[in-house]
Order: sequence, then structure tokens, then C-alpha cells
Amino acid sequence: MIVRILGEGQLRVPNEHLDALNELDARLEVAVNAGDEEGFRGALTGLLDQVRAVGTKLPDDSLEESDLFLPPEDATVDEVKELLGEEGLIPG
Repeated sequence: MIVRILGEGQLRVPNEHLDALNELDARLEVAVNAGDEEGFRGALTGLLDQVRAVGTKLPDDSLEESDLFLPPEDATVDEVKELLGEEGLIPG
């Protein structure tokens, strides 16, 4: 799958990492819904760090369509709350 981190670029992430990313996404969603700023910051950083660790960065001029959009590391709780769907940021 292709994941875009807003303001940063796209990464190709193998599907085998989806379960681990969903666990991190669930922690982020809990923190957002609780309004837990400290938990939110740690969860967002953890999710983005994991995507960067398992993903392969695509060239900036790549025209591939993104499957997922993740907020930038400096996003606020309110900004991420607007991006959350019923299944969090990462469906599945």
C-alpha cells in the first residue's frame, strides 16, 4: 500500500505490516477520543516512526495514488480527530 504522510511524502509499505500499524492506530484513536494530549503525541509519533521504518520512500515526483493519508508529526488532536474515520486512520 502507498501511504502519504502529509507534508512529508509517500512511502510504499508492505501489507504484512498492516496489523502492527492498526495496533498503533488504535492507540492513537483512543488518545484522540480521550483528549489525552500526551498519549496522542506519543501515539502519533510511534505510528509515523513505524511507517517510516517499514516503508520505502517514493521519489518526490512519483505519481502513484495514495491508499492512506496520515497527518504530519506536528498535527494537533483536533486536526487528527477530523481525519479519523470509523476505523481510525488505517482501515482494517
